[in-house]
Amino acid sequence: MKLTVLDEPSLEFGGGAPHIDPRHGITDYGPADATNTAVRAIRVGIIGTPASIHGLRCWLDTCRQPIAAKSSRLGRLFVPFPGFDTSAGFRSTLVWDTRLERPIRDRDLQQLADLTPQDAVQAAVEMYASELDVLDEEPGCDVVLIARPEHLPERPALQVDPEAPWKKAPPTEPVEDFRALLKARAMRYSRPIQIIRRSTWDPNFTPPGDKPRLQDEATRAWNLHTALYYKAGGVPWRLPRQSTDLDSCYVGVTFYRSGDSATLETSVAQVFNQRGDGVIVRGAAAKVSHHDRQPHLSQADAHALLKDALSRYRKEHRHLPARVVLHKTSSYTSEETDGFRTAADGADIDAIELLWFPAQEPVRMFRSAEHPPLRGTLLSLGARQHVLYTRGSVPFYGTYPGMYIPTPLPFRMVETESSPEQLAEELLALTKMNWNQTQLDGRLPITLRTADRVGQILRHLSPQDRPQGRYAFYM
Repeated sequence: MKLTVLDEPSLEFGGGAPHIDPRHGITDYGPADATNTAVRAIRVGIIGTPASIHGLRCWLDTCRQPIAAKSSRLGRLFVPFPGFDTSAGFRSTLVWDTRLERPIRDRDLQQLADLTPQDAVQAAVEMYASELDVLDEEPGCDVVLIARPEHLPERPALQVDPEAPWKKAPPTEPVEDFRALLKARAMRYSRPIQIIRRSTWDPNFTPPGDKPRLQDEATRAWNLHTALYYKAGGVPWRLPRQSTDLDSCYVGVTFYRSGDSATLETSVAQVFNQRGDGVIVRGAAAKVSHHDRQPHLSQADAHALLKDALSRYRKEHRHLPARVVLHKTSSYTSEETDGFRTAADGADIDAIELLWFPAQEPVRMFRSAEHPPLRGTLLSLGARQHVLYTRGSVPFYGTYPGMYIPTPLPFRMVETESSPEQLAEELLALTKMNWNQTQLDGRLPITLRTADRVGQILRHLSPQDRPQGRYAFYM
């Protein structure tokens, strides 16, 4: 047993300047691609009710100017938003065009309340998709904002027997998620979409049954504008790379339930380079093993999945990596190991490293102080069995930025050439490659973080549908 506390990994910003925190780095140095003139003006389309379009535009216009940080003694945790303008922060601005605004009548959305939850979600998706059809024909649009319906009944209310309220209600019929369905429909269009709830731009609005919003305005502005900048083709920050480092590619192999609720799981590879550029590759169906109750691929399908992932990587980046690191949510069978290895050998990859991430680990650590263990704490239980605290107390913030007791990230080294400390450092850095979150409180590496959401989107596509490859279409 060995305990190691890793340093917080740095990120790279404008001019190659390093910083450990995304918000401080962008404020001080600008985004990593500060010289990229293509994202200095982001042309935005917007779909929603006239009131939502007006309210969202007004709030985003106020975000052109600096927004004060939340009043707190934790000055490094709550950071002022520098304003989304070409002279500060992201060195970019949002450009509006009334031709790219597609209003939806409020009374049409109100009529959704008379439908069943399932029908209401389907009808709402059709309304927004018809406007996306129109916008897709308009030139000069980089990303489309979706002002989400305010009172969409995505989940049916539990039916309680008034004469016996203590009885457990029968399970409700599952209802599809508006976000996943609309994202799946949007795969056919050329621009990514960003779905925004009213509570983002209107802090006084609280949907019935929801808890009040906890994020302050500056944090909301940071998170939304980072996502918009990335979806428009920008690079907010990237992982630094030493001249002696092998050019690495990180592949997350996960599984999701198919749309017809069949017993088979379908594999998907989420492929990222060190810049944070990501592509999604859908693989073959998997079978759940009777031995460990986990989904696995055949040797041929494992070979095909990694081969396709590397092929897509080469088309995207014009070269192949020297090293591939696989992150998988189920254990490796000998067939899978052979399939992945032969695919890497066929592409002349110098090094391939296989990591397995179990769902849980019955090991926890405690500090004598009031705060949780430090982020970056690595506990090695054996040569291959390790536990990493990717969420925890952050000395730079002077506190723990999360709300709940942090759960460590367990990982197993199946076939590796790097040391546990080197692999853990990479995992810690990959938790920061999240364009929806700018604080250091992500638990999963980007290769696995959005696995469930990607699966929820892909399950609505038929085998004949071609999903978008860019990661921006899924986040």
